[in-house]
Amino acid sequence: MRAASRYAWIAMVIPLILSSGARALFETRDEKLKSIKTVGIVSAIGDQFTYAKTGLTGVDTSPRNVPIASWGLDDLVAQEVSRALSVRFQVQPVTYPRATFATTAESTMAAVNLVRGDPFKKLVQNDVSPKGLDAYIVITKARANFGGGNRKVEGLGLITYSTVLESFDLLHALYEVRVVDGKTFDVIEKVVAGPAVDASIVRLPGPSLVIGANFDRRDENLRRAIHDLIIRSLPNTLSDLHLIDQKQ
Repeated sequence: MRAASRYAWIAMVIPLILSSGARALFETRDEKLKSIKTVGIVSAIGDQFTYAKTGLTGVDTSPRNVPIASWGLDDLVAQEVSRALSVRFQVQPVTYPRATFATTAESTMAAVNLVRGDPFKKLVQNDVSPKGLDAYIVITKARANFGGGNRKVEGLGLITYSTVLESFDLLHALYEVRVVDGKTFDVIEKVVAGPAVDASIVRLPGPSLVIGANFDRRDENLRRAIHDLIIRSLPNTLSDLHLIDQKQ
């Protein structure tokens, strides 16, 4: 009888301990965010555009990568993020090696995460100037599974999907955003951008758009479509990071 009472007591206490730990974790994050006054924006997703084919035989093992730095997407994204954050923070310009951030590998897309041992921590610490800002907002490519198995796509691109029963083209802009502490360089929060809220067909866990056969695929039109995917997803992403209020 005593053993049963002891186990019952343990069963009651453990959830309380866990919930207290969770509260402490999020209180720490919220306190860190409250102390942030100055931020710098690092955007490194617009270096290349990938054309891939997939279907019954899986993802093409030799997708075609096209350099698109001339599209100026990272500057546009940084400007949009700066505009959104300027309501709450003092946004300051920063310099950084964009190519290094763009080519650093990251894990498969996941839900909202607090991250340890993040590969971008050292990059921000060593390669972003000026130092001394309260935080750095780092926007980089994300990867996601597409279809079954271990098929993955990354960053910006167009997937042509063909099977006996269906065929479509899917434009994607997969990215994630980190808030990096400007003093410790720890990642305070990390969020991957989700799909558009009004997407009728969700085939990727990130911003994507099925385009029709009549879509004009000239560079300028692709640039506008990709830019639109990113801009439409930014409010939810920044809100998930607790950086903006969706009402603003």
